[in-house]
Formats: sequence, C-alpha cells, structure tokens
Amino acid sequence: MSGHAYEVSLSAGVYPKELVKTLNRLSLHSESTTKIHTREVVFEPLDAQLLRESGQEPVFLRAKKELTEPNSPWELYSYLKPESVRTYPDATVRPFVNVQVSGDALSFAAGLGYIKKTSIYKRGYAFRRGPLIILMFQQEQPDPKTEKPIPAQPDTLWEVEVKTASPVRDAPVKQTIDLLLEVQTIMKGLLDLRRQEF
Repeated sequence: MSGHAYEVSLSAGVYPKELVKTLNRLSLHSESTTKIHTREVVFEPLDAQLLRESGQEPVFLRAKKELTEPNSPWELYSYLKPESVRTYPDATVRPFVNVQVSGDALSFAAGLGYIKKTSIYKRGYAFRRGPLIILMFQQEQPDPKTEKPIPAQPDTLWEVEVKTASPVRDAPVKQTIDLLLEVQTIMKGLLDLRRQEF
C-alpha cells in the first residue's frame, strides 16, 4: 500500500427527529464543533463516455470550497476505487489525492480536460475527534439559474461521514480503522455507521 494516500471512512443517515440526540452525543465525544456550508462540484473527463464504452470507469475530479470561511481556497481532490471489502471489511479505504488551488478551481479543472457533471451544497456541522472529522449535513441543490443553494426541506435526511481529516500516509490504515470503530461504538443506537461502496 505504499505510494498512496488514503481516506478511511464510515457513513450513516440520520432522520431529522433524531437530529438533536445525535448532535448532543457527537458534541459530547468531540473536541470541537463548527458549522459548515460547503460547495462541491464534480467533474468528469471529456472522454468519460468513451472510457465507459471501452469498459473503463472514468476518474472524477471534485472541487470543494468552504463558504463559511472568507477567502477559503478551493480544494481539488479525487478518489480511486475503494480497496476490497475482503482486505478492509470494517471501513471504506480509498486511495485519495488532493491539492489546494488559489483562484478559480472551476476554470482550472476545465483546463485539465474536465467538464462539470454535478454541483451540490452541504450545510451542517463538522466535529473534530483527534485525527478524525465527523461531518453531519443535509444536501442542498443549486438553483438552476443562479447556482445559489436552495434550502433543504425540513424532512431531508441528514448524512453523516466519519473519516480521516487528512489523507492517511504515515499512520497504519488498520490503526485508523480502530479509531473509526470507536466512534461506531459510541454512536451505537443512534447511528448505524458502516462501510460504503462509492
């Protein structure tokens, strides 16, 4: 596994009626909590259709920007195929590359030969727990004309991602999975955190 950086994660969904209980328990077991409002744009290569027709899965390029922080940079990142469930049955382990971009990341992506596929906003909370970040958010769709976020309906499911705050390079992956499983145990009864294929 040398040569790659990895993101290690678990995911779950929360119904709005369980929101306060879940927030309270996460807050109790985290070092800090902040509100987030993130714009995320997914790009696919110009030749994505040709790749699919030849039996290959195109690698998507993703751009995200935190809107709650003035002048925050765009971050470009990409995931490769998750490692086998046989190798890592307890968590999703994906090779991961990322880079910060000053200026217009969307034009930069176009210059690399990518076109915009989808765009969403995520509004919610980020909790820090050691080397982990726990994101809890509702998705907001952009207005087709203005690209501004349309607030989520009150009954929209909350999504939870427990993952490494930065790519795992030095720490062993199995050690990181143990930290994720601690959160899984802490949240038992409220969150069904599990491995997910992306």
